[in-house]
Amino acid sequence: MTGHVAAQTLAVIGAGPSGLAAARALSKAGIAFDGYEASRGIGGLWDIENPRSTMYESAHLISSRTTTQFAEFPMDTDADYPGHRVLLEYFRAYAERFGLATHYLFGTRVTAIDRAAEGGWMLRATGPDGETEKRYDGVVIANGTLAEPNVPEFPGRFDGEILHTSAYKTASQLAGRRVLIVGAGNSGCDIAVDAVHHAASVDMSVRRGYYFVPRYLFGKPSDTLNQGRPLPARIKQFVDTRVLRAFTGDPVRFGFPKPDYRLYESHPIVNTLILNHLGQGDLRIRADIERFDGATAHFRDGTAGDYDTVLLATGYRLDYPFVDRAELNWSGWSPRLFLNVFPPSFTGLYIMGMIEASGIGWQGRYEQAELIAAYLSAAPAVQAAFRRRVSAEPWPDLTGGYHYLGLERMSYYVNKDAYRRAVRDATRALTAGG
Repeated sequence: MTGHVAAQTLAVIGAGPSGLAAARALSKAGIAFDGYEASRGIGGLWDIENPRSTMYESAHLISSRTTTQFAEFPMDTDADYPGHRVLLEYFRAYAERFGLATHYLFGTRVTAIDRAAEGGWMLRATGPDGETEKRYDGVVIANGTLAEPNVPEFPGRFDGEILHTSAYKTASQLAGRRVLIVGAGNSGCDIAVDAVHHAASVDMSVRRGYYFVPRYLFGKPSDTLNQGRPLPARIKQFVDTRVLRAFTGDPVRFGFPKPDYRLYESHPIVNTLILNHLGQGDLRIRADIERFDGATAHFRDGTAGDYDTVLLATGYRLDYPFVDRAELNWSGWSPRLFLNVFPPSFTGLYIMGMIEASGIGWQGRYEQAELIAAYLSAAPAVQAAFRRRVSAEPWPDLTGGYHYLGLERMSYYVNKDAYRRAVRDATRALTAGG
């Protein structure tokens, strides 16, 4: 590495896992930064007391502890799939161990990031002391991907209660009610399993089929198997589809549509209790909604049902409301970024955590942060060479050979092995000086 790296100050937005990963990597690299967190403290959405948290009381990891934790800071628990309160304590301990919290302004919400006249970015925020603004050389945006609910519109009018899962905290909210859950993602299935013990009835309206993965296979957390050399996509799909069929059976038997895609082309459901409850008759699967009429939902297969509460398990939209979308090279449903991190204009904005991948964990996000720190620490000539390659060469294929569904929630989905390999290669190039 040659040349002089000028001193610079960064801003990090968010104190959830991605923000903490960024803070740790910048701190380790000796890069000065200020952190901004709208909530009261460390944890992001994992702090159920955070007004913007989408957490609910029964929430646990859906990936196992050892594949999820930061490598340099193992969790202090024997639980394979710890709950949200354990995870909040984990993030607090992580921040304390590496002195990260002292960098943050808590209760301070970023309202705008605009280009500064003298270069860099002017960040405006509102907090306990009112409105503030400060110039930064760069900004790491790590405010998460699960904060802005995706709320679809349906024909007709529903006279009962409509909730998004972001407003769901505990099953007592559903006590004695006829509940229709729209969507069967991981949160929707978790809540359905909660609801059957409290609600008068529970139905799930689904549009497509799903693959269901048990938390344990052969007595071990399922995502800890086959952690060596990754299998080619088609072979892994062939083998794992047959393993799942042996362990969970065919979900079509329980009322789900047959999936119109292959395993791993959308995020699988890590919850087989839902199948148990379907088998017990505790809930039932309904078709996609055609329209509402008062308390009645009419479904596309010609059936209908009456409900008190409709719970939307319809996911979230990416939301970076404080910065112009053009600055992030937004294209369609999400920004188009090199390695899901760098806008190709390289103006000093960096995105952390805009990845979804089965099994990538927080260590995968920390490797993103190491890449950002490596770029910021590189000599100007090395940075320029990196930018030229990004501009001139094809970007790495991050799919791992999988053909992901063309859905909004899949628009920033990656294969963990392909992604981590590409990020590590880019980091090595920067640290090696080109």
